[in-house]
Amino acid sequence: MGGIPASGFGLGAAVNVESIIGQPNLFDIYDGGGLDTAFLGLAQADAEGNINVSKFQGRMVGCGGFVNITQNTKKVIFCGTFTAGKSEIAIEDGRLSIVRDGDFIKFIKQVEQITFSGNYAKKHGKEVLYVTERAVFRLTKEGMELTEIAPGADLERDILDKMDFKPVISKDLKLMDSRIFKDEAMGLAADNIE
Repeated sequence: MGGIPASGFGLGAAVNVESIIGQPNLFDIYDGGGLDTAFLGLAQADAEGNINVSKFQGRMVGCGGFVNITQNTKKVIFCGTFTAGKSEIAIEDGRLSIVRDGDFIKFIKQVEQITFSGNYAKKHGKEVLYVTERAVFRLTKEGMELTEIAPGADLERDILDKMDFKPVISKDLKLMDSRIFKDEAMGLAADNIE
């Protein structure tokens, strides 16, 4: 618990931790609803808000603790790039610049395998967000709703044309805070956000 997570093959290890607990005990926390918020990867998503991180083109990579973590957590935030494959994304003057987009669409009509069920999340009133470098969606009763786009991203060309389904577009569609796309301190303390 706490500390700085290791990267690469050091998955699960950390430096300067506050406490160390056994894996079975950690799964008791997950399964018992002990997490308020969880941030997880986004490999594929579909119109129903389902996520697939476990099976691609017949290749099984497994779900690990993904199902345990997402099943009983009150707020789930899926994070990842909007497309997959080789891409070149830049930030310039508080704006996103897509120099070369990934070749593979991640927001598809139907995921190959459901590792996270959007319908289950809706039924149980979970708050679910899908955050990428160019768009933010939230799960609603009507499906995935586009709520924010990055400054510099074109709604049609960079988002809708790169999806296999049409999301609900928020009536209050906003631009992401341009401070996210600057290489300087954001000054969040001055915003008095709690």
